[in-house]
Amino acid sequence: MQPDQATASTASGSCTSGPGNGPLPELASDAQAGAQGMSVSLTEAAARHINRYLGRRGKGVGVRLGVKTTGCSGLAYKIEFADEVAPEDIVFENQGVKILVDPKSLPYIDGTELDFAREGLNEGFKFNNPKERDRCGCGESFRV
Repeated sequence: MQPDQATASTASGSCTSGPGNGPLPELASDAQAGAQGMSVSLTEAAARHINRYLGRRGKGVGVRLGVKTTGCSGLAYKIEFADEVAPEDIVFENQGVKILVDPKSLPYIDGTELDFAREGLNEGFKFNNPKERDRCGCGESFRV
């Protein structure tokens, strides 16, 4: 898995331009304080894959999730393995895995379930986000 991996989709389309060229707009003024009652979770398959990968790596505390501005719909998911917890990280623990989220991303991914799926020769993480209203045709970006 590569850092800053965006989600993939089988739909066709083009993302040659879009609004995703600046910082994340603020959805909440203080996500760190408002994190109580928010959640991000993993399916059993995602937890198994993360634990297996961290074991092979020989280091790491969990996985870091976030969003970045990009693509024609405005936002894309980021995922990377984390070697340490940053002071600003909001930490969720699910299925024995630590999920680290930066406070600015949390309002966009609150309620998201991270899954790991194999479909034919393809495999990867899927973000099941109840806040997602629209996704671009190529699957690179989404909008809340």
